[in-house]
Amino acid sequence: MKISCDELEKELTFTRFDRMCERFPEKTAIIFLGTRFSYAHLKELSERFAGALLGLGVHKGDRVMVYISNSIQWVISFLAIQKMGAVLVPVSPIYTSFEIEYMINDSGAETIICLDTNFCYVKEVFLKTGLKRAIVTNLVDLLPFWKRWMGMMFDKIPTGNVDRDNRVYSFKSLLRHPPLTRSPDIDPWRDLSYILYTGGTTGFPKGVPGNHIGMTSYINDVTEDVAGNHLKEGEDVYIAVNPLFHIMALGLFMAVGLNKGNTTLLMPVPQVDAILETIEQYKARWILGVPALYRMILENDRLDQYDISSLLYCYCGGDVLPVEVFNRWKSYWGNPIYQVYGSTEAGHVTYSRIDGNPKPTTIGAPLMSRECMVVDPDTLAPVPFGQSGELLVTSPYTIKEYWNKPEETSQSYVEINGKIFYRMSDFVSQDADGQLVYMERSADIIKHKGYRVSASEVEAVLQNHPTVIGACVVGIPDKKVGERIKAIVVLKEDARGVSGADLIKWCRERLASYKVPGYIEFRDMLPKSKVGKLLRREIRDEERRRMSKQKRAS
Repeated sequence: MKISCDELEKELTFTRFDRMCERFPEKTAIIFLGTRFSYAHLKELSERFAGALLGLGVHKGDRVMVYISNSIQWVISFLAIQKMGAVLVPVSPIYTSFEIEYMINDSGAETIICLDTNFCYVKEVFLKTGLKRAIVTNLVDLLPFWKRWMGMMFDKIPTGNVDRDNRVYSFKSLLRHPPLTRSPDIDPWRDLSYILYTGGTTGFPKGVPGNHIGMTSYINDVTEDVAGNHLKEGEDVYIAVNPLFHIMALGLFMAVGLNKGNTTLLMPVPQVDAILETIEQYKARWILGVPALYRMILENDRLDQYDISSLLYCYCGGDVLPVEVFNRWKSYWGNPIYQVYGSTEAGHVTYSRIDGNPKPTTIGAPLMSRECMVVDPDTLAPVPFGQSGELLVTSPYTIKEYWNKPEETSQSYVEINGKIFYRMSDFVSQDADGQLVYMERSADIIKHKGYRVSASEVEAVLQNHPTVIGACVVGIPDKKVGERIKAIVVLKEDARGVSGADLIKWCRERLASYKVPGYIEFRDMLPKSKVGKLLRREIRDEERRRMSKQKRAS
């Protein structure tokens, strides 16, 4: 169902949530670690937290960093920030102080919401950034007392040390604040909903600003065009496994969960047995996962002990879905895995349609609000039908620039026939049914465990080491994790006693764990073009040839 701009402007994500609260006040919105939160209760908590933020001096347009894992606190924070017109800056809870320092300064965030277990990183950057306040919580703060007591008794709850001063506030205590009485007027086109960070080609992450109507556009597409009548408003159950700081997970959570009055099973960590047990207990029908998750489920030794027959609509994103995983899943349960594809910059772009018969090699058809072109990457001219080319995406609803990065904006966005397209850096073709077939990605992007890792960002960290003069980072195909991260390093002539383990430790101190190379190889030089550009693709192709030889030899 096509929806007009006027309708989208009136039906923003948080206003739809409010409407669901009016229709289903006693319906369970979130189940987190076995504790239920109704729509009415979640609305009250989010409005109290919004009132508390306003009382602390947070206003419309201010950036608020959310540095916590999937939890009821994450959802409360998100809704509160949206309602008061502030800007969500969600980051991974496993980021180091080195990473969040840059993002705090770049976004201009003055407020951070963090777990007590990563407060130590926040403490490190307070004096190096413009932070004015930290709001600290523990993962189980909002659970009943008896659950928290049991968890502590059996040492199941990780905790961290928090220095209490006039800049540090307790999340739980702020929920006692009077609720926000009036939301500010929000321009859905001009006012930002979020700034999400993605890997940069210059070694620094890029902030991707998103407006309210941009988020609403693809969420509406998923709800109306993709899910349609398959989604039972007020009756369905969705299990949220992927981290909500990722645009794919946040979008589907809102589309099939809070914006349709349904129950979401919120998982703090992707532990396979816990996921299977939760699906069985609550009869979940919808899930989003990465290929590695579906493979882990299939390879679980206790799979036959769980009844997950309720699971009908399984979507996969974040990486290429191996054909053998697709076939094994369909053979085991009789239902296919549907695919979803997008990016932080373009939002949700393509989905497999439920009424069709998805093919394992396709990434679906474009959503109604997205326009796609397949072009020659050098000339930007459309390629003949069926041929491979770079995918370009545009939408009238999205912001088409990076936050404070004009040079990277000019490299990634191009104007064609009066429209600004984003260069996805992925190569696709189109089949006779209008489905996009994934071919390969740019050598700069590595897909590891469902995460997009910028090779340039890892290279920049390695090159900051005092003994390293050059680095090239590539992805090595691996059926379990998508790609393993390997670094080729050139040391200075006078470097002595530096090992691969030393450089891996250096990276661990500065990068999230999923970005850290698993392998370091030392060389005398790296391949470069005539103008000095690193030929990363040559290294990647060389590694693939080496793997092929090893397979033939074995």
